[in-house]
Amino acid sequence: MDIAGKIWRVSGPVVIAEDMRGSQVYEVVDVGDDRLTGEIIGLEGDKAVIQVYEDTVGLRVGEPVVGTGEILMVELGPGIVGNIYDGVQRSLITMMEDIGDFLIRGTRTAALDREKKWHFTPTVKSGDTIQEGDIIGSVPETGLIDHKIMVPIGIQGTIREISEGDFTVEETIAIVEHDGENKELTLMQRWPARKPRIYKKRFNPENLLVTGTRIMDYLFPLALGGKAAIPGGFGTGKTVNLQQMARWSQTQLNIYVGCGERGNEMADVLYSFKKLRDPATDRLLQEKEIFIANTSNMPVVAREISIYTGITMAEYFRDMGYDVLLVADSTSRWAEAMREIGARLEETPGEEGFPTYLGSRLATFYERSGRVECIGRPSRMGSATVIGSVSPPGADFSEPVTQATLRIVDALYSLDVTLANKRHFPTINWLQSYSLYADAVDKWWSKVSADYTTVRNRTLIILQNEADLEEIVRLVGPEALPEDDKLLLLVARMIREDFLMQSAYHPVDTYSPPERSHLMLSTVIKFYDLAKEMAEAGTLVSDIASSKLIPRISRMKDIPHEEIADYVKNLWSDMEKGMIAQEGGI
Repeated sequence: MDIAGKIWRVSGPVVIAEDMRGSQVYEVVDVGDDRLTGEIIGLEGDKAVIQVYEDTVGLRVGEPVVGTGEILMVELGPGIVGNIYDGVQRSLITMMEDIGDFLIRGTRTAALDREKKWHFTPTVKSGDTIQEGDIIGSVPETGLIDHKIMVPIGIQGTIREISEGDFTVEETIAIVEHDGENKELTLMQRWPARKPRIYKKRFNPENLLVTGTRIMDYLFPLALGGKAAIPGGFGTGKTVNLQQMARWSQTQLNIYVGCGERGNEMADVLYSFKKLRDPATDRLLQEKEIFIANTSNMPVVAREISIYTGITMAEYFRDMGYDVLLVADSTSRWAEAMREIGARLEETPGEEGFPTYLGSRLATFYERSGRVECIGRPSRMGSATVIGSVSPPGADFSEPVTQATLRIVDALYSLDVTLANKRHFPTINWLQSYSLYADAVDKWWSKVSADYTTVRNRTLIILQNEADLEEIVRLVGPEALPEDDKLLLLVARMIREDFLMQSAYHPVDTYSPPERSHLMLSTVIKFYDLAKEMAEAGTLVSDIASSKLIPRISRMKDIPHEEIADYVKNLWSDMEKGMIAQEGGI
């Protein structure tokens, strides 16, 4: 029976209700006459502490609070992909159709369309024995996603009835005899947002997550099932980097969580995805995307649950055997929401006012990533990759959210304000960033090129040596350096400008496949080797720097993907013929 109490105190998004004895922590409640959605986060005697996911302006002491008897659940089924949700999984598309362009407090919408019919094709038959996690059929949700219908956790037995046809998400598609009772299965299942979904076994990540961003894929690779952070100050391009990953990452499904970011940025994401196409299939990217929009002007408490809503969806599609990417922009806003709630609850604050459990909350989110063997039959592997941006005030990476995140993730893409001021984008600092997945993806990269590791290591050494020479150059000038150091500075500049710099808005350069990235960087290293031989033979670096091959190398970024192999082949041929000297006028 639903428990009914009444409001005793209101403090911003925190409401304390009395007469709530018998309630449970994390139970969903309806607050006030407008039935605002809330969640119990603390109990003391007959009083319940509730965080409300909507604006509490106008709530009065004495208004009713009614418990639903359920914890916060995420609806999982056909209709998720391509949808736009708020933090508590209300469909913003449905809201717009029902009430117009502006949100109204207390509005309820279902996460999944209850009227739309989906064509279900079973892969099992009556009399078959099934267990939890088994795939019993599929629904073609989009042109890119074949939605696998799985047996919900906790159900096993013998199929008594199963039908092919068109069904809504609530209609019965199969009947299973479970412990002497008949259980009805539908296209939809529900799962607690804060509870990780189960799997058979967890494996170390070993395959590259292809993002199309050269510095990430080549120098600091991220593996499928990995976890990474992108910290950076204001104006360093965190949002653009995450948008690029959500657009071009070669996973079967991408989830973009806009957690406390500006509304115009979220609107730009939603608008652009309606036009962009997946480079692997040439279908609209919207067919493999899920959006959770919880912008900065939305209720602060919903930020906290939006992260869990997103990762639950990621785990659900992972369990189908898909590779899923979740990007969260930004976890700093999520942490700020926890700080605000903690202050209103009068909890003992930790460093800079953040709650003392900040690190454990971040860990519970990031650790739900991974590459796993899924439960159920047929046997399948799936992965969920998590990338979160961090917005440290004043670009101070020593602040608590950044430091707590760095203790959890295995890849760091450090964004540099200095690079942003130089208009070098992406602003990932190659001296401060790192990836612990480099060795793990070696085998994957070896299928693209056997000399990947050599080229990568040489590139990092060149960039590090350039940094070591910078102080000397500032003191005595570049002309005082020996010729081999001058050549190293020339090649390092080519690597920075012709490889590391990448335009997110260029029609070709916005996405760089791994094969293209390797060809581009190998060409620069090839130039370095040949130029080094010439320098040792007595050719001045100033003459090498005037070679007409250098502009041709820089133009590689503009060459269409289908032409780059021939372009590089001709470039290598010219270099090997000694045109470095010939075209330089030597």
